[in-house]
Amino acid sequence: MTHVINLDDLDFSDFVQDHDVIAWPQGPGEPIALTRHLVSQRKRLKNISLFFGLSCSDTLQPELAEDFKLLALNGAGSSRRVTAVSDMVPAYVSAIPSLLRSGHLRAQVVLIHVKYLSPGLYTLGVISDFTQALMDQARVVVALLNPSLPTTYGDAVVKEQDIDIFIQGDDAILDMPDPVPSEMDQQIAHHVVELIPDRATIQLGVGTLPVAVAQALKNHKDLGVHSGVVSDALVDLVQWGVVTNAYKGCDQGKTVTGGLFGTRKLRDFAQESGLIDMRSSDYTHQLSVAVGISKFHSINSAIEIDLTGQVNSEVAAGRYLGAVGGQVDFVRAGIASPGGQSIIAFESTSLKGQQSRIVASLGNRPVSTGRFEVDVVVTEYGVAHLRGCPMRERAKRLIDIAHPAHRDSLRQAVFEGGTFV
Repeated sequence: MTHVINLDDLDFSDFVQDHDVIAWPQGPGEPIALTRHLVSQRKRLKNISLFFGLSCSDTLQPELAEDFKLLALNGAGSSRRVTAVSDMVPAYVSAIPSLLRSGHLRAQVVLIHVKYLSPGLYTLGVISDFTQALMDQARVVVALLNPSLPTTYGDAVVKEQDIDIFIQGDDAILDMPDPVPSEMDQQIAHHVVELIPDRATIQLGVGTLPVAVAQALKNHKDLGVHSGVVSDALVDLVQWGVVTNAYKGCDQGKTVTGGLFGTRKLRDFAQESGLIDMRSSDYTHQLSVAVGISKFHSINSAIEIDLTGQVNSEVAAGRYLGAVGGQVDFVRAGIASPGGQSIIAFESTSLKGQQSRIVASLGNRPVSTGRFEVDVVVTEYGVAHLRGCPMRERAKRLIDIAHPAHRDSLRQAVFEGGTFV
């Protein structure tokens, strides 16, 4: 039977058991009033794990490791604060729902926020990715009633019978405003958008480079969007007449996503336009879906890439800063789509130009995306097409888009046999 109580009366020790895993959705899907309440009661709970993905709140702090075991899907957003004290769970986004439903990943207690839709139905509003899968295998689902969430449907709709405890309302929603792109982001974006034809369908994440790419697409026509998450930049593309979703090949007329990672601007657009279809990650990241999308162009980033084309999107300077995430899912999707491409774009250097992000070898750093799956690589110095490219030629093409100050050392590495070419 579902219970309705006030937040001040919520005592997690009433239903949390030893060795439970407590989880909540990513980004703005985090019910901030519930997670703060949980943290305030942490001394009452023993042998508990927290399971989380990308965070945009101040909930996660290193000192939590004194009371909780921390299990992280990635080091994105403010989750980065705690990766040094977290146990990382490497998983493709497309696989997370099945890992949860099979019990390979566990979450006995799940915290969400919802908005009332109609008798027996509520909406998650801003998130749908793998939240339903979290709920499906939870013993206890606690839902904060939040009337400020947008009214969205699809896989964001949950049934009242699947919620065990309702908490009386709170209207806080975590905003994720678009960052301002740098001049370097704009240079890279210029090369990226030259690869994207009119009537293509695009996938964009969040961050300065995706915003720069969106802004650089201003003169494109009839684009579609199919993405794990979308930001406020989507609203601009629709209002400019760039995104119409008219030629996608499937989900005509709709932007498909699993998360509204923006501000009220995006949430209001989603509610008032009805043009966003909220879907779970076993749809947004599913290869069989991508095959039916026309000219799907996925755009992702990387921490570094070696001269054979292996991509590290997880670790930099010994710290876990990124994710396995949806990159491989969307790399494969871009290649599988008729007329599609997978684009990996990033600045050629880090540390103010001192360190090349195109390297001779990844050494003991992780390979997030294998060289046999990488398609197109873009830096501020141009474009390297690697699909079907033999090893020596791909090294040459990657060196050509490396920073000029590092090209000679990369060529020397090839000459000395320091790579697999």
